[in-house]
Order: sequence, then structure tokens, then C-alpha cells
Amino acid sequence: MKKRNEGLGLRPKGVTWRRQGTSSPLIRKGDVVEVISGDDKGKRGKVLRVIPSKNRVVVEKVNFIKRHTRPSQKNQQGGIITKEAPIHISNVALVVDDRVERVGRKRLADGRRVRYVKRSGEMLSE
Repeated sequence: MKKRNEGLGLRPKGVTWRRQGTSSPLIRKGDVVEVISGDDKGKRGKVLRVIPSKNRVVVEKVNFIKRHTRPSQKNQQGGIITKEAPIHISNVALVVDDRVERVGRKRLADGRRVRYVKRSGEMLSE
């Protein structure tokens, strides 16, 4: 006999799901990145914000959206505001020395985890 929620994709009572593969992203706030796919392909900008839970980054002057806002205390004029929207982290690549590079993570002898450029092996400043 089947249990009540077995075939429905619902979790049984008292069971919590853990999200897999949520490590810290290799791209951090302040890094310069280049968009490698999408409408803004080829544009470069500084990372303003990283959203690790959604694997997204907000890049300066990339992926603009228009938001219609009402007048409020903060914005007394109201109207249409243009701002940057988040872009998926897989659609950007880190720029090191004016060149797009792949980045990895390794553990040093003293136990610290550092980012490094895969092509040259040089460590990135933390």
C-alpha cells in the first residue's frame, strides 16, 4: 500500500530538504567581470552585489530594467526608474589583467582557501 504523499513529489511530514551545492561563489563584490552570454554579451562592469542563494550577481551598467514607481517619501517625483537587474553567475566571467580568465579555488598549506587563475596559477588578492 502506498503512503499518502509518496508519488506526488511532496515531502513527508517532518522531513526537510537540503539544498545541494551551495558553496561560496568564485565572483565577489568589487570584481570586474565580462558578460559572456545574453543580450549584454561583451559588456564589462564592476560587481555591485552578489546573491549566493540565487546564484546571481548585479553588474554595474549591465542588464537594465525599467521600474514604474509611485510618488513616495523616498522618491517624491515618481515615474520610471532605470536600474540594474541581477544576472546569473554562469553568464559572467572574471577579468584579470584585461583578459577573461577562468577561476578556481584551492586550499593553501596554512588552511586558507584562495581563488586562483587557472591559466597562469597566480593567486588573486582576497
